[in-house]
Amino acid sequence: MIKQLHTIAFTHRNLEVSKIGVLHIEQDSVQSRFQSLKERLHIDEIMFLSTCNRVEYFLVTNETLSPEFLHDFFSALYPEFDEEKIDFFASKAIVYAKMESVNHALRVAASIDSLVIGEREIITQVRQAYEQSRDLGLSGDTLRILFRHTIETAKRVYTETKISLKPVSVVSIAYQRLVGMDAPKDARVLAIGAGVTNTAMLRFLKKHGMNNFVIFNRTLEKAEVLAEELGGKAYPLSELATYSEGFDILVSCTGSEEIIVNEQLYTNLLNGETSPKITVDLALPNDISPEVHTNYPTRNISIEVLQRISDSHLQERSQEVIHVEQILEEANNEFRSIAKMRAIEVAMRPVPQMVKEIRATAFNEIFKNELDQLDPASKEVLEKVVGYMEKKYMSMPMIMAKEIMFKS
Repeated sequence: MIKQLHTIAFTHRNLEVSKIGVLHIEQDSVQSRFQSLKERLHIDEIMFLSTCNRVEYFLVTNETLSPEFLHDFFSALYPEFDEEKIDFFASKAIVYAKMESVNHALRVAASIDSLVIGEREIITQVRQAYEQSRDLGLSGDTLRILFRHTIETAKRVYTETKISLKPVSVVSIAYQRLVGMDAPKDARVLAIGAGVTNTAMLRFLKKHGMNNFVIFNRTLEKAEVLAEELGGKAYPLSELATYSEGFDILVSCTGSEEIIVNEQLYTNLLNGETSPKITVDLALPNDISPEVHTNYPTRNISIEVLQRISDSHLQERSQEVIHVEQILEEANNEFRSIAKMRAIEVAMRPVPQMVKEIRATAFNEIFKNELDQLDPASKEVLEKVVGYMEKKYMSMPMIMAKEIMFKS
């Protein structure tokens, strides 16, 4: 089992995220592409894991993952690639084999190999990737055993260590701080920017129960898409200065090199309101002028403070890595035992059938005449005795094999 395990990996460690994205395969194409790949390259099982910063292929095969194999692999799986692109990915791939592949799977699911250590989303992504490969008939017994053990180990990591207790993304921390300010669910949220950061922040607020969103963005179409998702309104950034409906929470994150919200604009946005406002400035450099916080009553959540908190949490998570490594070492040793046990179970599969055949030969050929002379009651007793012995003979070799394995 272990000898057949291989992994082809592309992560933030060996390739830019933008280039990793080229390897993503849409859901409706996974089965046809990978089934064809299995047949062409003599792969027994395969699992495809694709996230925002990694693409990996877990294989069960007797083939050696040589440069030639990798070239054929990417050529078959991505027929749209030209020769230069095929050679590029074949040369950039990190390849793991045998127990290295097992250890890598454990580290991925435990988030030790993640861009942000301790982010629990990866365990869900690994589980879903395995379930997809199983449901599509791409994986079998070996990957089932590997990823059952992998997911159980990851759950143990998150339960027994503090690796994921404190958030490290600035968006998560900003959301927690904002919620701690007891902002009402009907608060008016004015967002400037519809990029990844603001989108994540607004989704958190939506999930929290807020539903009054107004979004301004340079590209109106992006604001409209996000507004439709949140049930809010969208406007072009050029109309921000004339917005007059007020706000309770101002969330801003743009790529501007200049201040977006100066004192004059902030005064316009207040539209005469004097109550304290919550401002969340997630941009670097800042979108909101420092004078706004000096001259107006605001409760500000700044990117500088969030980053300091994030760094502190990352430091705490890093200290937990030692405990995680101990769990992973135990899990590696456990998998060796699991693999040995499974090999014994597979080797012993013929035993029940062999015992049944011996019984049939004894009853129907060797002792047929003698059995024909027995009365029904005697035959019934004999059947019970032989049935009992048959069960014991089938179980004893497995018990003995297990004892030998654990002693070795």
